[in-house]
Amino acid sequence: MNSPRNRSLILPAVFLLLLVLPASAHAYIGPGAGFVFVSSFFILIVTFFLAFVTLLTWPLRWIVRSLRGRRALARSRVRKVIVLGLDGLDPELAGKWMDEGLLPNFAKLREEGSFKKLATTLPAMSPVAWSSFQTGCNPGRHGIYDFLTPNRKNYLPELSSAQIGAIARTISIGPIRIPLSRPSIRLLRKSQPFWKILGDHGIFSNVLRVPITFPPEKFHGVMLSAMCVPDLKGTQGTFTYYTSDGAEQGKFTGGVATVVEVRDGVVRAHLAGPPAPSKSGDGRNGGELRIPLEIRIRPDGAGAELRLDHQKEKILLPLRSYTPWTPVVFNGGFGKKVRGICRFYLKSVEPHFQLYVSPVNIDPAHPALPISHPLPYSIYLAKTQGSFATLGLAEDTWALNEGILDEDAFLEQVWLNHVERERMFFDAIAKTSRGLVACVFDCTDRIQHMFWQYIDKEHPAARHKDAAKYRGEILNLYKRMDDLVGRTMATLRDGTVLMVMSDHGFKSFRRGVNLNTWLYQNGYMALKTVQPTGADWFQDVDWARTRAYAVGLGGIYLNLRGREERGIVAPGEEAKRVKKDIIRGLRELYDPDLKVKALRDVYAATEVYKGPYVAEAPDLIAGFNLGFRASWGCATGVIEPEVLVDNTKNWSGDHCVNPVDVPGVLFCNEEIKRDNPHIMDIGPTVLDLFGVEVPAYCDGKPLMPEEEE
Repeated sequence: MNSPRNRSLILPAVFLLLLVLPASAHAYIGPGAGFVFVSSFFILIVTFFLAFVTLLTWPLRWIVRSLRGRRALARSRVRKVIVLGLDGLDPELAGKWMDEGLLPNFAKLREEGSFKKLATTLPAMSPVAWSSFQTGCNPGRHGIYDFLTPNRKNYLPELSSAQIGAIARTISIGPIRIPLSRPSIRLLRKSQPFWKILGDHGIFSNVLRVPITFPPEKFHGVMLSAMCVPDLKGTQGTFTYYTSDGAEQGKFTGGVATVVEVRDGVVRAHLAGPPAPSKSGDGRNGGELRIPLEIRIRPDGAGAELRLDHQKEKILLPLRSYTPWTPVVFNGGFGKKVRGICRFYLKSVEPHFQLYVSPVNIDPAHPALPISHPLPYSIYLAKTQGSFATLGLAEDTWALNEGILDEDAFLEQVWLNHVERERMFFDAIAKTSRGLVACVFDCTDRIQHMFWQYIDKEHPAARHKDAAKYRGEILNLYKRMDDLVGRTMATLRDGTVLMVMSDHGFKSFRRGVNLNTWLYQNGYMALKTVQPTGADWFQDVDWARTRAYAVGLGGIYLNLRGREERGIVAPGEEAKRVKKDIIRGLRELYDPDLKVKALRDVYAATEVYKGPYVAEAPDLIAGFNLGFRASWGCATGVIEPEVLVDNTKNWSGDHCVNPVDVPGVLFCNEEIKRDNPHIMDIGPTVLDLFGVEVPAYCDGKPLMPEEEE
């Protein structure tokens, strides 16, 4: 990819690589779709056809793109733009530590170029903000308002950004139903990313792990998807935990603990995988594909050896250290195999055996879902750089929240994933001589979420803990990002613009606000029981008498007649009155413990969003005050006894507060000519630098215009 010609040749080369690889079944996972298998013969034929068509047509496509690219580059003021995303990097912390001389590369970038706070979206959440980054639009034009959105028929939360549909054509063989077609996989984010517009003008892009890019869209370039890529179970990440301590048995949030027996130093168990094909074809029969495991504890107690059913080689399990990515193969019957990868972490062998297994990631060398564009790109990366995490939320925050992993084990996992990302990033920079390189790193978000308690002396989660041991981890994180920035700056050549940015900042999350409990206590929500039972997913709610409910991390919805399945609030004047009353009441919600109001403001969607998809937004959006966020119970539809509760989980920092309080950062090696930049401005800025006209529908504006308007 050192030239436009080489960039065009790499894709046929990847297709040719596929032709010599062993064929295996591809699997498709998702809500409502279950898990299905596609014939390896079918995949081989399709792959051969794609390779043939690609090789046949690439000269013509190369000529067309070269001509369009030359026209665009003739107007371009740059050869290359690098966008380095550091999710959640906070401008106050960065500024403080730059001033103290602890972040010399950030400081150099500030002095020689620009450093500004970057306004974020309402709400200040990664899926919303990164969608606005991609499209240059406010949420009313891209339709992403939260991690979750309610199903208006059953009120249950669903992923807001991706949808996997059912299988249209199947054939039954005995009790098994085999699909003959693929399920529909749909990205729900509307509008188009700026790299698609660049590609339409012949400009190549390499986009790595930018959130809300699953499933990947077609464009002139390569992409590896990120947030919302599922694991092989079809979830957003389910760990497995084996323990000989019966007190630890049960289902944890984000994982499952299984009690095992140690007999003569041997543990036998099964690793659970995707749902097994069922007669209905939807994978909902409760069965799952499994792989037998045998773990032999070393006589000296210094570790163990693991043997998987399908492998002859033993896997060494050292104490308190992760294995490399281990391939796991699930047998789906009829010769069909589904491949994943996972890491094993042996916590202890005595007095209890304790083994953590990461969520089973989709194997990038044998992708069960389209996790890259083009499809073989993840295979290319795996073959040239080694295996890597593919799960959208690859750092297992829930395992730390639930006490399955401790802080040291979590940090080791985070940095293992980070090194993989760095390798891809610098390879992309080296191989892209012209065009865009965009890569987002997650460690900045995950470590601040889990370690903020150690820099906030008043945090409820830090009580009775040795805070001094981990107080320096966030500073260490910023120093490592400073080193990453320095190495990136060392790659810059004339005509290259570097932008280092974050989607939001960070603040302490001390107190949770259960919006559903407040709605219940104030007469907007009714229950089927005399008192709340604490059941998840609105099981207590009587929808025939409920006027409003909350889903996600701050969205409030009216139970609107004609929109919700059992809606009772009439559109028009009644709806306006209910919204007005809720806004007035929540603005006065006072926390006697912290002696402040819990919310800075409450926003009506019709007043803050503009565009064709405003009707899909929450009716109201909570703008939480500093120290507050939606409670854990609120996020899962629980009506808790109290509206305000202490947050005692390791997840102690957050950004789901009023957006003005959590801006991101924007560093650039060039002068940023506009004040008050917004995350929506980044895409239009890149387009403008390459001489591509910014679409009229974009809300963002170029930050470095050639001539001031």
